[in-house]
Amino acid sequence: MIYAVIDTNVIIAAAKSHKPDSSTSRIIGLVNAGVIRPLVCREILEEYIQTLNLPILAIPTELSMSILSTFIVDGIYMERVESHESFPDPTDQVFYEIALSVEDAYLVTNNIKHFPKKPLVVTPSEMLVILSEQGI
Repeated sequence: MIYAVIDTNVIIAAAKSHKPDSSTSRIIGLVNAGVIRPLVCREILEEYIQTLNLPILAIPTELSMSILSTFIVDGIYMERVESHESFPDPTDQVFYEIALSVEDAYLVTNNIKHFPKKPLVVTPSEMLVILSEQGI
């Protein structure tokens, strides 16, 4: 089993994708299947809820509720591990710090430039390669 924090942009990309085989859709599918156990906290869930419900994104309510319920029910609630890294967007820090809370966890994001260049910060495509290399 793999533990990972899923950045909001990955969830949005999957929700907006019309391709079930896109890397973001596959990541969310693996979360739904229990292969990837999502790491969450109150701040992350609040961001998911606020973003998925933005009218401009026009994500169907049923889809956003389905995605959110998976993260709320199956997510592992963690405490932040303080990081002394700097972030271009301070709201990204919580995602990084939750990923630090579990050894060998990942932070899956489409915006790797927003995070410290560390092996735990990966794109959805890189996460799929890591899973494949582990025989998952």
